[in-house]
Amino acid sequence: MNSIVPQTQSAGAPQPSDDQENLYAARKKLQVRSVKGVFANWRWALVWITQIIFYGLPWLVWNDRQAVLFHLTERKFYLFGWVFWPQDVFYLTILLIICAYALFFFTAIAGRLWCGYACPQTVYTEIFMWIEEKIEGDRNARMKLDKAPMSGRKFALRGGKFGAWALFSLWTGFTFVAYFSPLQELLQAAVTFSFGPWELFWILFYGAFTYIFAGHLREQVCKYMCPYARFQGVMFDPDTLVITYDDERGEPRGARKKGSDYKAAGKGDCIDCGICVQVCPTGIDIRNGLQYECIGCAACIDACDQVMDKMAYPRGLIRYSTENAMKKHWGMRDILVHVMRPRTLIYSGILAAFCAALVWGLATRSTLRVDVIRDRATLATELADGNIENVYRLQVMNMTEGPRAFRIGVGGLDGVQIRGTERIEVAAATTQAVTLQVVVPPGSGKPGANALYFEINAEDDESVAIREESTFLMPH
Repeated sequence: MNSIVPQTQSAGAPQPSDDQENLYAARKKLQVRSVKGVFANWRWALVWITQIIFYGLPWLVWNDRQAVLFHLTERKFYLFGWVFWPQDVFYLTILLIICAYALFFFTAIAGRLWCGYACPQTVYTEIFMWIEEKIEGDRNARMKLDKAPMSGRKFALRGGKFGAWALFSLWTGFTFVAYFSPLQELLQAAVTFSFGPWELFWILFYGAFTYIFAGHLREQVCKYMCPYARFQGVMFDPDTLVITYDDERGEPRGARKKGSDYKAAGKGDCIDCGICVQVCPTGIDIRNGLQYECIGCAACIDACDQVMDKMAYPRGLIRYSTENAMKKHWGMRDILVHVMRPRTLIYSGILAAFCAALVWGLATRSTLRVDVIRDRATLATELADGNIENVYRLQVMNMTEGPRAFRIGVGGLDGVQIRGTERIEVAAATTQAVTLQVVVPPGSGKPGANALYFEINAEDDESVAIREESTFLMPH
């Protein structure tokens, strides 16, 4: 298998000499040919799965509220039965680390699977190209339309396509904002067109980027804007499954008639039809070796297999394989044996550890959180009866979706007690503040700071309890 090599296009006159290279290549518009096959089916299955999840989640209801809502105004993040707060950023950190190592792990095993099947750029480009084909026709029809002068028919087709893209993009932007602002409020705002300034901005911003990236830039995003294309090479090794053209079997390529003795003519299995290039969403020729522009979508495999079927040749001229497999002529069994190698074992071990940490953290996550803040304006007060008083402010956070009452106790010093309320009611998924006066006899502690703790227990569930440490100041 050849190493990763870039593909260049002509930059126009003047043409570079043999010892020169163009730094800027003029873009050649791609009209991608549609293809059917095993990998195309997988790709469309991922399109359906990801978009059903993306467009469907905001409509799900859980406990009389939106099931998935990252409510920025309230600073609460609802995820089905969980309510997360900004203080729970730890879980987000773990989740991002898991995503990163999952990307490393799957890339080391089988290349750019994410890019080829589940990346939003790939998914939305597939959807936009489907809309384009339904309105303007297949590849040949679109190429003829590109070359045709402007006419009423061309204006209508282009206007219909751009209009469909724009409507889809706006709905995508609306759905995106619905994850951060309640959907029902957005629907009411849409009826009266009374969006808040930031809601309207993000609907238009996200919709515009969807329209531009998936409708017009397409492969330019993957080739020039996505950083993953640039550092993927360091994540590959000779045992990474990538899309590969079999040079030994395919070369020398050339046209021939079906049923002819092409081997006697010194030709390989490749008939040089160019269909593998026509179906490539980034416009590369996989026969030139693995290139950084390849997103691993396997469209060329489906196309080549169909050509091989028509010519009555064995499938697999273009296939998933590894550099070692091509050199040593391994079969799929040998390839799979080499999947579990030191790199993938390390990635999988780290990935499993972080997944276990996330599961453990969520399983043991307390539904009660308390912050204790001692009043620093008045360090210590000697009362008329001789007792010493410190004032504390408790922030009690009820992280469940039902109201709860909590009992507050104090300990750590002899004779310590709370004067005032020792019970607090907190509404569902809210924070309630309470100010407490804590007093102790004058001889209960040493001058200066003394250890003190508060115990907060839920009245309806004894297992929901928390103990927070603080300090009690005694005068010198």
